This record gives sequence, C-alpha cells and structure tokens, in this order.
Amino acid sequence: MVFDDKTCGSKMLLALPDDIFAVVTRSLTPKDVFNLSVCCRSLYVLASSDKVWLTQCELLGVIPHKDLIEWRKGVNSYKSLCRFLVSVQPIIGIWVHQNPELGNVVYVMPGFISVVGCRIIPQELGPLGIEEGPILWSPVFEIIGDVDGSSAFLLHGRERDNNYMYPGSIKGVDRNCNVLLLEVEPRLQKDGGKLLHSKSFVGNPNHVDKELSRKICPSERRVSKSQRFNGKKPCVPFSRLAFSDRRKLIETVTSQIRVKVAQPADGLSFPCLETDDMKRLSERRARVIQMYKHDPTQSDLAEIRKFLDNSQLSRDIYRMQSSKKKSFVGYFRDSFKQIIGKSSSNRTSSGENNKYAQFQEFLRSGDTIGLTLHASTARLSSYRAWPNMHDSRFALYKLPKQEPLTGQEHAGLWGGTFGWPPGRPSADKAGKALFFLLLSYDVSQDGRRVLIGTKILEGTHYVLHPNGSAMFIVDINEPSVEPFPWECDGESNVLDLKEAFSGEGIANGYGFRYPGSKPGSLFVFEDGMLVFMWKESRAVLTLQRVNLQDLLKKGERIPPLPPISNFSYLTKSYSNVYAGFSNQTSSARYVYFHQ
Repeated sequence: MVFDDKTCGSKMLLALPDDIFAVVTRSLTPKDVFNLSVCCRSLYVLASSDKVWLTQCELLGVIPHKDLIEWRKGVNSYKSLCRFLVSVQPIIGIWVHQNPELGNVVYVMPGFISVVGCRIIPQELGPLGIEEGPILWSPVFEIIGDVDGSSAFLLHGRERDNNYMYPGSIKGVDRNCNVLLLEVEPRLQKDGGKLLHSKSFVGNPNHVDKELSRKICPSERRVSKSQRFNGKKPCVPFSRLAFSDRRKLIETVTSQIRVKVAQPADGLSFPCLETDDMKRLSERRARVIQMYKHDPTQSDLAEIRKFLDNSQLSRDIYRMQSSKKKSFVGYFRDSFKQIIGKSSSNRTSSGENNKYAQFQEFLRSGDTIGLTLHASTARLSSYRAWPNMHDSRFALYKLPKQEPLTGQEHAGLWGGTFGWPPGRPSADKAGKALFFLLLSYDVSQDGRRVLIGTKILEGTHYVLHPNGSAMFIVDINEPSVEPFPWECDGESNVLDLKEAFSGEGIANGYGFRYPGSKPGSLFVFEDGMLVFMWKESRAVLTLQRVNLQDLLKKGERIPPLPPISNFSYLTKSYSNVYAGFSNQTSSARYVYFHQ
C-alpha cells in the first residue's frame, strides 16, 4: 500500500537533491530502499531513480563500476540490474565435488549480465607459467539475466559430438547457500495451458518490484511458485525419491529439452582480458535469451510417465526372465533366507513399495516437468576445511573462502607445483602437475591456531592424494629453525625470506584413503611466494596466490561432459576423466596438457 505524501512525513527526504539522497541510501540495503519506495508516491519516484540503484549495485560488490555501466545497457534500469545481482550474488564462488579424486572445481564468476559456472580442468603447468596461463576450462552452467532482472538457468553438456544447452529455471537461492542441487520439478497448468511456474523470463515489468522484494528477503525458499499458488507444500520433494528414479528423471527431461547450440550462442561467455568485446557478448546474450524463450523448458508429464512405465515394464520382464534361470541352489538359498529373515525381507519389500509409491505420487503432482537449479543451505560437517558430501545427490558444494586479513594473511586460493626452481617448465622437460590449494585458518583439537593447505585440484594423470586432503598443516605460532636450502630462484633472483613455520606435510599412510604425515616447514618470502618443504625428503611445494577470474579470462575452453556428469560427476574415478574431451580440440595451445 502506497500512502499519501502528507501522511508519511517524507518532506525532509524529498527536499534532498538526488545526489545527496543517493549518498544517504548507501547506508541502506536493497530491501530498505524498496520498503522506503512504498511509503508514498513521491518517495517511490525518488527511490526508483537510477542514481539510487546504481549505488546499491556498487555496494553489492559483484562487478566493478565500469562493468555496471556496460551491463546497464542490457536491462531496463539499475533497479532491474540490482534485482539480478542480488539473486546471483550467493552463488558466486568456488564449488567442488569429491569425485573425481583429481579434483572437481567449478568456479562461478560474473559473465555478461550473467554468472557462468566454469570447471577447471586438471592439467599440467602451461609454458607461460601460472600467471600467464592459459588455463583449460569447460562450461558447466549459466544463469542469465533478462531486461527486467529476472533470471534463467542453462545447463551445458555434450552428446554425440555436439554441444547442447538444457534450459531450466531457478528454484530458489538461499542467501547463505552451500549446496547447488540439480533437480527436476513438476509444474501445474491452468487457464488453458498457462504454466503457474513459468519461465524465468516473464517479461512483465509490473512484477519487478514484488520479485525484487521476494528475492532480497525470500520467505518460502523451498516452496516453488506453483506450490505457493496452490497454497500447499509439495507432497513428495525430489530429494526423497530413490537415486535411480532421480537419475532417470533428469536423464529423461534433459533428453527432451536439449537445444543444439549454434556457433554464435556457443561463443564468448565472459569478457576476455585481451578483447573485452562487449558487442560480441551482447549479441551472444541476445541469441541465448531468444533460444530460451522460444524453445521448450519443460516436458509433458504424460509422455514422461508413458516412457517411464515402458522402462519399468522392461525391467519387470527382465527380472522375471532372470528369476526363471535360477539354479536349485539359488532357490534353496532364497528359501533359507526367507525362513531366518522373513521380517527383514518384509521391511525391504515395504521400503521398495514406499519408494515406488512416492515416485508415482511425484509424477502425479503436475502436468509438465522441468529442470531446476536449487541453491540451498544444508548442515554439512567438515574435516580439515573439506565438507563431507553425499554420494548420491546431483550436487556441488561451496567451499567457504576466508579473505586475507590481519592475522590470516595467507588465506585464499593458491596455485603451484612440486619441485625447484618454481615457475615455467623448460622446453626439454615435461610440464609439472598444476596444484590448486585453498588455504584457511582453524583451531586444532589441542587449541593451536593452524594454517591448512587443502588440495582441491591436482594435474597429475593419476591421482596421488585424495581430493580434499590437507597437503600441509602448520602451527602459525611455532617458528621453524630449518634453513631454506636455496638462495636464488630459477631466474637468479635473490630470495628474501620473511618467516617460517613448523608443521606437517602429507605422506603415505594406511592406503590411499588414509594418508599419513611427516614433519616439514612452511617458508614465507617477501615477494609473496610460499614454499612447503618436507624435512626428510627435501621435496618442495611452491605456491603463489592466484585469481581464478583473471586466469579464466586468459584461459582456453574445451568441450564439456554429458549433461548430468558435467554438473555432478558421481562415479568414483582416480584418473583424468576430462582428458578425452580435451583431446578433441585441435588448438596448438593445448599441446602442453598432453606432453
């Protein structure tokens, strides 16, 4: 309800010049500014100005001011742009999965009126070193904003040597989300086929204010639009279905909504440091939005049910044929199990029937079904800064990244290699495996403040250490007396040692899954380089701070995996599952990866 100007006491605010009012609103959140705009008609006009919402966009800190100016050209207003930035800000960051063990790192970064999920490929150090790249990456998903600030989800994938996009919608984004879930959701129709849970690009500016308020301060995050319209919560959430049913649903939906990507829409996803070609980015975005609006983002549930019923019938026939081939011993064994464990068998049968009933109820809860991305908050335990993950969810898990501050100067993302001297590989030697470590501070069980270097990616051909391993743990309050064995780096520059800490580095232990540790020291140099050296073997791991966004802007894109595996690779693997896809490219700049 908008009140009359005389009753809201707004004369003092209305008397302020636009520039001064914009400064005043710097102390407000986007939600506060929206609430202020509904006080009266005059304040609505004042609080809706581009100057006010440009300030709000700057305060979010998602992109720099010069990019805000460029992004504004593709939306109706800075208010629309703020709506989009608020909705995607929690998703930006580093996301991981346990499999494959070499590393599964997806970095979500700003694109062009979009955010892009980029997978960092396990690789060797390039001929130009870490800072100059290029680094290999492949697209995982995009979230693109339309002119009114609404957003849509696009999954990337590759099938039969063709690149595809799989359009979907955003189910919800929690402000403190730590899990990205790939799901499907039934949707209802009314009024002759109009979807209640429609495409994200609604194209209706009248809904922008309501959507902005709901995005900024969401209240029923886990309930979809269609379920809110009907005034009831979903009977069976997607997460409650059996793993095989969830996989089959995602496979079926993606096979029906996929769109083959034409070359213009398969191009530049974000500005490159060399070109910053905004015109090309704008043209690509326009083509992708057009593709999203005109191609189906959901499948008819009747057809899905028919397909799944046929699949179930085939499984039942196969099960009946298999049972006829059982030997006499098999029948005796089953009869014996039935005698001694009838109650257990009944429980198993009851559980299977319940799962089947939930699956049927899920399929009956809508008329169509579509792909969704759900950014939710889950209670996750962790061990040495690495989250414990579910092995049966199509999910990515966000790594909490500490910012480098006083007392935790070394927190953040670092890249490096084993061996000395550090830097670029020589022409007559094979490239070194590139490692990415996330450094974070914690308090150990005995009360010591420690620095943990967690491995999130290694560029070997076959994994050496489990994903999420602590490559080293050092006590920042225990100086090391070990001398550093070299005086110069590989370019004959004299090293200036700043400080050193005692700790332990990873070593062979009780099998692959349970590595041990051996004493070592972390050396900190004035130029910012870190070196961990194992005391006994004298092996060294050299590290330098990296900016993934800058590396990706200078990087080389390779084809993605098939859609489901491209989002969440659930199969246990100890080798580079992405190498086969990178071999498909013919660019000479990739040669170093296969040396």
